[in-house]
Amino acid sequence: MNMTHYMELLATNQPWNLIIFMAIPVILAETVAITELHILFTRKLDGWVRDLNRIAGIVVGLYFIGIIVYLLANAVVPISRAGEWRTVIDVIAVGSYLIGGVPMVLIALQDLGVIGKGMTAEKRLGWHAFYVAVFLVFAHVAMIAGMTDPGLFGYQGKGDAGHSMPMSPASGHK
Repeated sequence: MNMTHYMELLATNQPWNLIIFMAIPVILAETVAITELHILFTRKLDGWVRDLNRIAGIVVGLYFIGIIVYLLANAVVPISRAGEWRTVIDVIAVGSYLIGGVPMVLIALQDLGVIGKGMTAEKRLGWHAFYVAVFLVFAHVAMIAGMTDPGLFGYQGKGDAGHSMPMSPASGHK
């Protein structure tokens, strides 16, 4: 079966790429989502749950900045230049993954006080919840598209001649 570049990235260099590009950002984002639900339900805008929410939000946002920059430079641009996208499903998978990081970056910027300074606590909470929802939509689109065989859309694999996603951030493979 053919793989999207998204799935190839996660399958290559096991378990490191899976940890770097999936486990760490998803665990942090899910921590934000779960604590966000608690905050929305209780309306308790202070305390250890809000502190955990804020820390996880800042860390995941900054982490996604690194992922987005790294993958744009080492995967998206080279694959685009070489014309090696594996049909539209491949573009949707990778694009959704990268776009899904943007709401997490916005959460970090909000929690760092860079954006939304003049908003009330309720308004900030609303935007925070909106960013989490947008992230969840794009993350799930990326996962579903990423697991789809691009052969269903006409892609025929080139064996080892095609471009591969980078092995790991530290490997230097491009």
